[in-house]
Amino acid sequence: MATYVYETIPQNPGDTVTQFEIQHSMRDEPLKLHPESGVPVRRIITGGYGLIGANTGRSSEGSGSAPVAPAAAAVPAQAGGGCCGGACGCKH
Repeated sequence: MATYVYETIPQNPGDTVTQFEIQHSMRDEPLKLHPESGVPVRRIITGGYGLIGANTGRSSEGSGSAPVAPAAAAVPAQAGGGCCGGACGCKH
């Protein structure tokens, strides 16, 4: 089972947005309503930071920055690989 992050969709100006996590199968349709309150919700895409660390054999907890995936690290900056050729400070 995968864990998904959802948030409530404000129905009126000033309504508070509430986020919550729920586990369900990847085959299940995304929730449309909060399971307890019935308020409309949407699923949030969160990036998968922990998956990158798990695939490289390094821990993603407490590192302060996202680890570089092995394929991205093998591409030289002058080859044009990556987001900006290294100008943003990332390690290509």
